[in-house]
Amino acid sequence: MNWETIDANAKQWVKEAGEKIRLSFKSKLNIETKSNPNDLVTNIDKEIEQFFIQHIRAVYPEHKIMGEEGFGDELQDLGGIVWLIDPIDGTMNFIHQQRNFAISIGIYEDGVGKIGLIYDVVHDELYHAFRGKGAYINENPLPKLKEATIKESILAINATWVIENKRIDHNLMIPLVRDARGTRSYGTAALEMVFLAAGRVDAYFSMRLAPWDFAAGAVIIEELGGVVTNLRGEKLDFLSRDSLFAAKPGLHQTILKDYLKSGQW
Repeated sequence: MNWETIDANAKQWVKEAGEKIRLSFKSKLNIETKSNPNDLVTNIDKEIEQFFIQHIRAVYPEHKIMGEEGFGDELQDLGGIVWLIDPIDGTMNFIHQQRNFAISIGIYEDGVGKIGLIYDVVHDELYHAFRGKGAYINENPLPKLKEATIKESILAINATWVIENKRIDHNLMIPLVRDARGTRSYGTAALEMVFLAAGRVDAYFSMRLAPWDFAAGAVIIEELGGVVTNLRGEKLDFLSRDSLFAAKPGLHQTILKDYLKSGQW
């Protein structure tokens, strides 16, 4: 299997898809809801996923595809080569802001992340990693992540989890937020993960994400020495929804031990 060719093709398709999205800014979106009124999907999400699937099927018919909008395969396992695709991560931002969204593609072989691509379409920034060969923004290499303390850290976390909610006991998160230097929320898992990779934030938390939300980001962060698990400190399951906790080395272990160990995640 020529992984360099797969990587080159994936990057080309991501850039072409990004141009399609930029051209869509002037057109009227067809917006639908999915699981709830705030779970939005547009005609562009669907068109971009189908764009990728058509190209992958034409060149790599033996590869499997998991896509957010449901046009891929029904997977029971991660055997072989699997593309995990989120055509627009941050659809609400895409609709309301026309920024703060990204294309996210993780390419895995037998459950191991080989390639991670996250494209910030508006800023024309392609974050990418090839397992064992480093991580980059466009052609600029990203340095390895350094350890940080909680008091000097900026945490990417949605304010929803620090107020009363149906999913977790919000009181468990308050000490963590109180002790950190600051918090940020961007509304897109893909960008929050690459902001961690680029050193713009130090840790990222989410209580429920799908595999296509974190597949690409996990490859990029781990290539730089960061740690990606669920909130219980367990390895991620790329076939089901789970919580997510990604952080710089050292900081991950500290937060897990001192703040998250008592939680029912």
